Amino acid sequence: MNPATGPGVASGAPTLDAEALYRELVRGVTGLRQPHTRLVGITSGGAWLAERLHKDLQLEGEPGVISSAMHRDDFARRGLAASAQTRLDFDVNDAHILLLDDVLYTGRTIRAVLNELFDYGRPGAVQLAVLVDRGGRELPVQADFAAARVALPPSRSLALARDAGGRFSFDVESAA
Repeated sequence: MNPATGPGVASGAPTLDAEALYRELVRGVTGLRQPHTRLVGITSGGAWLAERLHKDLQLEGEPGVISSAMHRDDFARRGLAASAQTRLDFDVNDAHILLLDDVLYTGRTIRAVLNELFDYGRPGAVQLAVLVDRGGRELPVQADFAAARVALPPSRSLALARDAGGRFSFDVESAA
C-alpha cells in the first residue's frame, strides 16, 4: 500500500470510519517519527489528533498546537476564529516537527500554519500527516502521509468530530 494514498478511496458523499483511519494514521506517524520528533496539531481537528497520538504513542511532554488564524490569506473575510491559540512549549529551532491535520484540501491552511511556525523559529524539518486528503489543491502542498484520499465536490465539506469519550467521526456537510 502506498502511504501517500492510504487504504481508503471514495467519491461523492463518503461514509468514512474515522476510528479506522486514526489507526492507519498511527501506523503512518510511527513510520515518519524520528527519536526527537515533536507532534504539532493544527486547530482543532489536528490538535485532537496530536493529543490522542501523543498519549497512544506514550510520548513525553505535551504536543504542540498551532493556529492558522493570524496568517490566513482570507483573514479580512473570516476574522479571528475562536479556536485555540498556538502553543509550542519547545524550541522550534532545528526541531523535527510532524504537523497533524484532519483534512487536507486547498493547502491554504498549511501555508498559513507554516508561516506561524516560522514566527517561532526555524525548524530543521517539517512533515505533514493527515487523516484525509480530499484533493482540490490551490497551492503546491502535499502530505507525507494520508490515511485516505477522498474525492468530494467543492460544495461539500468534511470535518472531524470528537465525542465526549474522545472517539472520532466525520461530518460531511454542504459548504457554506
